[in-house]
Amino acid sequence: MTRVEIYTDGACRGNPGPGGWAATLELGEHLRELSGAEAETTNNRMELTAVIRALEALKRSTALRIHTDSEYVRRGITEWIGNWKARDWKTADKKPVKNRDLWERLDTLAGQHDIEWRWVKGHSGVPGNERVDALANAAIDALLG
Repeated sequence: MTRVEIYTDGACRGNPGPGGWAATLELGEHLRELSGAEAETTNNRMELTAVIRALEALKRSTALRIHTDSEYVRRGITEWIGNWKARDWKTADKKPVKNRDLWERLDTLAGQHDIEWRWVKGHSGVPGNERVDALANAAIDALLG
C-alpha cells in the first residue's frame, strides 16, 4: 500500500514563548513543506499544530505514516485520548486535559485517514525529522525578525 509519508515537529523558545511548527508531506517524488509560528505558545501546542496542519493539507482520505519525535503526540492520540474522552476530557487525576482544543481537532482529522504512527528520536540524524526541525526553527526566526 502506498502511504503518504509525513514528518512533523514543533519548537519553542521558552516554554511558553515564541514557537514554530513544521511538516513535510511526501508521496513518491512529490514533496510539500508547511510551517508557521505563533508569538506565545508551548512546545506541545506546536507539536500538535504540526500534525493538524499536515492533516488539514490533505484533500482526501488516505493511508499515512506520520513520523514525530513527540511521545506526547504519538501516545496521546494512540493511547490516552480514549480515556480522556471517556472521562469528559479529564486526566486520570481528574484535571482538565491540556490542549483539549487541539486534541479534539486532531482526533477528528485522524479519524478520516488510515494512520500508522511512528516515533523517531529527535536530533538523531533522521533526514525527515531534521528537515522539519529546521523549518520549525526558521519559522520562529522569521517571526522574531
